[in-house]
Amino acid sequence: MATDSGELRDSGEPIVPGPNSVGFVEKRSATLFVPPNPLRLAGGGELGPVTVSYETYGELSPQKDNAIFVCHALTGDAHVAGWHTPQDRKPGWWDEFVGPGKGLDTNRYFVICANVLGGCQGTTGPRSLNPQNGEAYGLNFPFMTVGDMVEVHAELVRSLGITKLLSVVGGSLGGMQVLEWAARYPAMIQSAVCMATAAKLTAQGIAFNAVGRRAICTDPNFHSGQYYDKPQGPNVGLALARMVAHITYLSDASIEMKFSRRLQVGDRLSYDMMRQIEFQVESYLHHQGKRFIERFDANSYLYLTRAMDYFDLAEGRGSVAQALSQTNARFLVTSYTSDWLFPTIQSKELVRAMIEAGRHVTFIELESAYGHDAFLIEFEWLERLVRPFLEQTLLAVRQSSFGVR
Repeated sequence: MATDSGELRDSGEPIVPGPNSVGFVEKRSATLFVPPNPLRLAGGGELGPVTVSYETYGELSPQKDNAIFVCHALTGDAHVAGWHTPQDRKPGWWDEFVGPGKGLDTNRYFVICANVLGGCQGTTGPRSLNPQNGEAYGLNFPFMTVGDMVEVHAELVRSLGITKLLSVVGGSLGGMQVLEWAARYPAMIQSAVCMATAAKLTAQGIAFNAVGRRAICTDPNFHSGQYYDKPQGPNVGLALARMVAHITYLSDASIEMKFSRRLQVGDRLSYDMMRQIEFQVESYLHHQGKRFIERFDANSYLYLTRAMDYFDLAEGRGSVAQALSQTNARFLVTSYTSDWLFPTIQSKELVRAMIEAGRHVTFIELESAYGHDAFLIEFEWLERLVRPFLEQTLLAVRQSSFGVR
């Protein structure tokens, strides 16, 4: 039987969503930028039409003032909460944070999440068919940026009849999108929640992305990105990329706590160079890589990590403060003590820029042993911060609408 949250037990019995779950949800799609009005990309290319895969949770208020857009991280998708079918083994990736009475309370808010441009979960990306020749784009997909992702999602929001968002929420690459929303569409958002993110990636972050892309491109089954009609794609390279990236999402403390130096089999070292998995941590990383190739596309990984590399909020805007100087949105910024991929020093730099821009900003560094993944794992403190932040924002919006000061 299912638990109260709707988690599937080992018995394999169908899911019965609990009262705190959004229940069964439907994957939707929208077709945008239909020619002769294509999407003009920052790199000079064009796309159109663009298909966007998205999901919504909760109800839009009559005033259309309670919409929240969730921006997913690098390998996420539109399925943020709930279940698609009773046979699903896992709910959406942020199910513990999105739902009735949760941090993003679907009893109060209309929550939207969409797969990013360049992704591989229903939104137009390298695996999509090029309308000019009917073949998968592969590396012929045009170069795209975080700004292009936001351009697509803003058009999706407008297509839903929403002119202003109560909030835009995201962590990591999702947080970069949140910052781009604030700079690109300053009047369209009322608030922003930025978690474990920065105004630009560090050289170290770029370096790890480069190693992952190299692993993919040197896989013999990569075929210059045109592997969709081949018996096998660059699975080994993609798995290696995931293994390297996953290490950066953890912390030394979390790895040590979970695995230490425990062996995978028996209690003695094998002294055998042909044994690929000796320690439990090795087994864990191999498992992460294996699971990843079942759900993600190598070309999407190349494009999305490159978009992260290119992101610089100050580029073409003078400075981060100038980039955020046009919006009246309220900001909530969180960082995590053990996150070395997006360290707290970057969050503090971001907050200083917001203060310089005269923005209303709340910042907190949260204690956690879970590294960069903390915003996806630990919800209690995050909920205690986000809930009043959104409530105050909605109250201010509604008071302003009725002329209350």
